[in-house]
Amino acid sequence: MFNLQLVQRNKAIADYLRSNGFENSLEEFTKEAKIDGDLEKKHAGLLEKKWTSVIRLQKKVMDLESKLNETEREYQTGVPTREKRSAKEWIPRPPQKYCLSGHRGTITRVAFHPTYSVMVSSSEDATIKVWDYETGDFERTLKGHTNSVQDISFDHTGKYLASCSADMSIRLWDFETMECIKTMQGHDHNVSSVHFLPSGDYIVSCSRDKTIKMWELATGYCTKTFLGHREWVRMVKPNSDGSLLASASNDQTVRVWVVATKECKLELREHDHVVECVAWAPESAHSTLNEATGQRTNSNFDNLTRTATYCVEILLHKINLNLPIACCIITRRTTINCMTLVEFPLGHL
Repeated sequence: MFNLQLVQRNKAIADYLRSNGFENSLEEFTKEAKIDGDLEKKHAGLLEKKWTSVIRLQKKVMDLESKLNETEREYQTGVPTREKRSAKEWIPRPPQKYCLSGHRGTITRVAFHPTYSVMVSSSEDATIKVWDYETGDFERTLKGHTNSVQDISFDHTGKYLASCSADMSIRLWDFETMECIKTMQGHDHNVSSVHFLPSGDYIVSCSRDKTIKMWELATGYCTKTFLGHREWVRMVKPNSDGSLLASASNDQTVRVWVVATKECKLELREHDHVVECVAWAPESAHSTLNEATGQRTNSNFDNLTRTATYCVEILLHKINLNLPIACCIITRRTTINCMTLVEFPLGHL
């Protein structure tokens, strides 16, 4: 194979010398390269073609490297890069991939499994349903609650699913066997929100009884109760390391709690109506928040919550636990009547 390639290359060089009038060089080269006979037509222009093809390949390699780097950035963040921020890239457009139907009441929450290609939905029909979102197939129904299921949450491994209900109970499900393994009771009214702490050893819940409770998974016992809200606590969320909780309430406030001491560290009072939901800003959102607020790129947004009211307006609060106050840095008002959930989609506003 190597000898054949060498012969073809030499003939291509000889054709180049002949076609460009380098007769003396051609004569010497054919002698030294031991090229016998006339050059074939298939070698005409072959050297130029090979040269230009190398340049084209280099350009393709550079383009592919650029696309690969862009794809890696998208994979890490889960969203298109800045150059791709068009409506088609960001907003799902009809027709939908699947329409999943089966609940007999209003759907209150959906949650994706952190590992498997399944999602779960909860409903006012007192059931939780499991769906395969790759195929659109219904898999099974989890039954146990006797009233509307208000919220559902997976732990970080996806092994356990927690659910809370208007029947005043919290249920823990083994997602491998699809069985309810614990029922936790202690709230005196509708349980409106439930979430796992990042460690996976505890869950927190909040209720219309104005309290927030922390439960130990191993025993199912309530280990802490947080008191302070004057009305129905709509949602509670732990921060990324589980050291703080943020809660939203009908009393028009958002409170930040220290888990270790049960102390209410801050009370945010910018809303004029029921606060339905709250979310912590992840570290990946810092650059976007700095850009949105016009602050320095090294501005500290380590503890920042996003909240929404029934009205609806969305507020972003910057929290400094070393100070007795927190400031509202962004307000967004919309024309819809009610918002029951806000999220930072992988770090973007």
